[in-house]
Amino acid sequence: MHVFVTGASGWIGSAVVDDLLAAGHEVTGLARSEASAAALAAKGSHVRRGHLDDLAGIRAGAKDADAVIHLANKHDFAHPAVSNAAERAAVQTIGDTLTGTGRPFLLASGVAALTPGRLATEDDASAFHGPDSPRGGSENLALEFVDRGVHTVSLRFAPSVHGTGDHGFIAVLAAIAREKGVSGYPGDGTNRWAAVHRTDAARMVTLGLAKAPAGTRLHAIAEEGVATREIAEAIGRAFDLPVASIPAGDVQAHFGWIGTFFAMDLAATSTATQELLGWTPSGPTLIDDLAAGAYSA
Repeated sequence: MHVFVTGASGWIGSAVVDDLLAAGHEVTGLARSEASAAALAAKGSHVRRGHLDDLAGIRAGAKDADAVIHLANKHDFAHPAVSNAAERAAVQTIGDTLTGTGRPFLLASGVAALTPGRLATEDDASAFHGPDSPRGGSENLALEFVDRGVHTVSLRFAPSVHGTGDHGFIAVLAAIAREKGVSGYPGDGTNRWAAVHRTDAARMVTLGLAKAPAGTRLHAIAEEGVATREIAEAIGRAFDLPVASIPAGDVQAHFGWIGTFFAMDLAATSTATQELLGWTPSGPTLIDDLAAGAYSA
């Protein structure tokens, strides 16, 4: 299958491209820079130069492919409206391009705010609708295209997709701990973050492309919920830092933009996904990665 991948040189996307190629698929990756293009070409992927705001390029890439995996996102947490608008426009463009074709359209989503206080499951629908909602309501928008002849599948990733070289949420928390001289956790630290190793997440995407029915929500979750206090303690051990509770009123000042997410309960299960795909996560746990020095470089 010829697969067009946005975000192909990103943290998750680069692992997905590797897994797709290993499974025998032909890949075209969207690359914003010369370095990203060179890295993709070196793997044996085709390259389409462009970016998330290049809707004409995204449309052409989707039109030429047998399937689309949309993983790109601006992740501009200082200007969320910009990220949300770009995400919605890209999803709308891909959906319109694939309408009536029956081709697979897999897109990245998450488990934030699905079911605070309990494990989110694949049956839990996103509450985000419309352009002003988080991620521009892209998951629900994409799923609307199922009735228009698009084989949409939502890929909900854990807040921590971890591993050596990760520059995402855990890397940010580690950097804040080193800057502040203390590894903090919000309140009593009992709120939880789901986690998955990067290679397990990539494998789930490839299996989802092959096996998931249209309209499916898949959960890239290996650990259902790691307490934020445990995460902070592991960061403290990794960098030989003291560990402390950060009172609720001080979380934003201490952690900055990521404080909002670190204070959330983002626990989820992947039982249905594992049963559907025959997928069994086997990579290191988040705490094991921290102990092994994955974030110490």
